[in-house]
Amino acid sequence: MSCLALSLQPANGSDILLQTREWFPPARALIALHAFRQTRLAFSNKSPSSVAATSSSSSSSTAEPSAATESIGDDPLSASSGQLIVGVESKYRVVYRLVNSIYVLGITTADHDNSINVFECINIVNQAVSVIVTACRGVDVTPEKLARKYAEVYMALDIVLRGVSNIRLAAMLSYMHGDGIAKMVHSALDTEAKIRGAETWPAVELHSTEHQSNIEAFSNASFELPPETLAAGDQKVSTIVPQSTIEQDEKMIKAEESEAEKDPFAASEAINKQEDLVGGFKKTKDPSATDLTLALAGLEVTTLPPAEATQSTDITVEGFEGKYGGIEFGSEQATLGEAFEGFTDAWGGGLDASEFLENKKVKKQEGLSGLELLQTGDSAAPTAAAAGADGGKSLENLLVKSTEMKGPEMYISEEISAEFRESLLARVGLMGVVYLRTMPPKVCGDKDTEFSFRVEGTSSVKRFVIQSSRISSLGNGMFHVRTAPSEEPIPILKYSLLPRLTPLPLRVRLIKRLSGTLLSVMIQYVSNPELLAPLTDVTFVMKLPVDPTLLKVSPKAVLNRSERELKWHVPEVPLKGTPGKLRVRMPLDSADIDEELEVVGYVKFSVQGATSLSGVCLKPATEGKTDFYEVNHRYQSGIYTCN
Repeated sequence: MSCLALSLQPANGSDILLQTREWFPPARALIALHAFRQTRLAFSNKSPSSVAATSSSSSSSTAEPSAATESIGDDPLSASSGQLIVGVESKYRVVYRLVNSIYVLGITTADHDNSINVFECINIVNQAVSVIVTACRGVDVTPEKLARKYAEVYMALDIVLRGVSNIRLAAMLSYMHGDGIAKMVHSALDTEAKIRGAETWPAVELHSTEHQSNIEAFSNASFELPPETLAAGDQKVSTIVPQSTIEQDEKMIKAEESEAEKDPFAASEAINKQEDLVGGFKKTKDPSATDLTLALAGLEVTTLPPAEATQSTDITVEGFEGKYGGIEFGSEQATLGEAFEGFTDAWGGGLDASEFLENKKVKKQEGLSGLELLQTGDSAAPTAAAAGADGGKSLENLLVKSTEMKGPEMYISEEISAEFRESLLARVGLMGVVYLRTMPPKVCGDKDTEFSFRVEGTSSVKRFVIQSSRISSLGNGMFHVRTAPSEEPIPILKYSLLPRLTPLPLRVRLIKRLSGTLLSVMIQYVSNPELLAPLTDVTFVMKLPVDPTLLKVSPKAVLNRSERELKWHVPEVPLKGTPGKLRVRMPLDSADIDEELEVVGYVKFSVQGATSLSGVCLKPATEGKTDFYEVNHRYQSGIYTCN
């Protein structure tokens, strides 16, 4: 910088302020200021009145300054602005401007090779004049007025000394009165960018993050060439390269592999060998091995208690007539839970006679309850034929029919998380996964599942991530799948939505009031009217701050004292209507009363339907061609809270 220091020096009196750059010693600045003052006073002493006073008395040089010396009108440096070179050994150029009775001084080195831009120093002095004139609300600049705004003037001159544009200077001066130093210093950082129309970093940070994520996604994207393409390429290469060269290369590779030392600690190749489960069983010609009656001969069956011990109690009380408490140990009961389902449901809030109605007995077939159909070998043929004549079906046929698929199936599973603070949405995020369910391996064998599809409704998607070992991107929302069959659904594609474009199925608001020792909490909820179907089986959970001694809830809820949780189950949230309300009121001990009592509400729901929540849908790559079947999509709540 050309300007090394700024100073405010009154015509009469000590200096008011001095600001220097970091590398310029303040002592040298004080020397330049003292030399400027002495030069100014020396020029003032050479005025005609002072010369006459000096000739009349020899002691006048040591007396008090005369009126002409103190008068600013007799000072040759009292012009509005100018320059002065001071100093003996170290020379400095002082650029000054006089405002009322205050000199605004800019100090720089006195160059002889024009290496210092003196016009830049003059511009800084002019900006300093604007600062003190604004601080004093006019050109009537006095030390008393500067003392009232000393901190603002000090910080403003520090910024001006380091260089500031006229746009930022105007913003600083506008905040000097009434808005404080912090507003004056920090509010003008991006003023120039705003005036010139440039966007701030927080506004473009989202685009930068999205651009970076797209670069990472495309850099990691890869796809595998089909074996047919590789085989065609090898065939083409074999026609170009002479066959003798290929044979020589193969011999050299085999020779190098044989000469290479074998690592004694290397893993065995048996690790990579696939297990052959069928080969582990040896076939036997013994006919008794296929007879299930011999295999079941050693089984011990526990004897059942007498029928009298399991009979129910006959109740004849008016309004509760029926049989209660009986347990039937018949083998038609599939599980133990079904036998005792009346006991578990009865604790939900009262007895219901319909829960204890007797089950209708179904006539069972004779034999081993269908186990005889599992026999293998020649002896099984007449048994199976007899069962077919009676209308029975084998378990294998039933299993195939129950799991019958027309082809590969795809569906979308989404999880939405949101956080509400009172009625405002603080955070939201939606993560979706596209699953592929292939034909079972026992149906299609080792044949790979391969087809193409396209993804639509991706205007709100922020980022896509693909499983490159199973799926490859063809561009323009087109993807190609090739994978081995699997029993379980395979996640092949993941995506996330932009927060501002994420749809909310449910808005929640938590209101908390503390009146003395009585705590009242209310949860309000309302459904998104744009949903295709209302939410059902929604669970609201409220985390209480303390273990309640007394509790009043509306509507009825289930209290878990160990977890300090209240749980409501709402069968259905209507799409349109008044918001639902869940109220809680409980007294608190004086030791537990705190203004920062933390009450948090959680919402849990799960929905299945023909469309996804985000609007993303799956379509065949070619219209009219059914390569896969789109089954019901689903979305559920993740961390859905309100506080």
